[in-house]
Amino acid sequence: MSYHDEQESLESVKAWWAKWGNTTTWIVLVALIIMAGYNGWNSWQRRQTAEAAVMYEHLQEAVNGNDQALIGRVAGDMEDKFGGTAYAQMTALMAAKAFYMAGNAAGAKRQLQWATDHAKDAEYKQIAKLRLALVLLDEKQYEAALKLLDDQPLDSFKGVIADRRGDLLAAQGKRDDARKSYQLVLDALPQNDTFARQLVQFKLDALGG
Repeated sequence: MSYHDEQESLESVKAWWAKWGNTTTWIVLVALIIMAGYNGWNSWQRRQTAEAAVMYEHLQEAVNGNDQALIGRVAGDMEDKFGGTAYAQMTALMAAKAFYMAGNAAGAKRQLQWATDHAKDAEYKQIAKLRLALVLLDEKQYEAALKLLDDQPLDSFKGVIADRRGDLLAAQGKRDDARKSYQLVLDALPQNDTFARQLVQFKLDALGG
């Protein structure tokens, strides 16, 4: 390349930079900021998950020791500090079970309601609703429990939701509606699931008619 050609190329670069230099600089700067933010967010999420895992282990120890006060504190801290992690929904369900087994219905309801409202995974949310409906059944709050189960369930939960609805309707004395729910369960169960089919058939027979 001759000196003249080099000068022309240099002048072209200068002209291009004069026109687009600032825009290019801003684009690169924004891209770097976005990348740094993304990396920072991922790092923060990993740290949150790691800390939540440690807290979940503490909950397991509290449950094994049946320390109701500690279970409540750990569950509360998990919701406040790590509510966006998968461990939070797991904690809520485990704490609810521990409270329920200890006869603390209020504590169980509080944890199950939190999971119903905040669980990230649809499966955990569905499990929380089912268990909360069971607590409400114990308390004879039938309408509240039925309303809780009104949403369209996941396919894998349709049978168990229908079964729980049947229990609630039967408790209300709504025999015909309860039969319909139990029949839905029976129709959905595999023929080789003998125990489950016998259990549902027992509920149907108990309704008479």
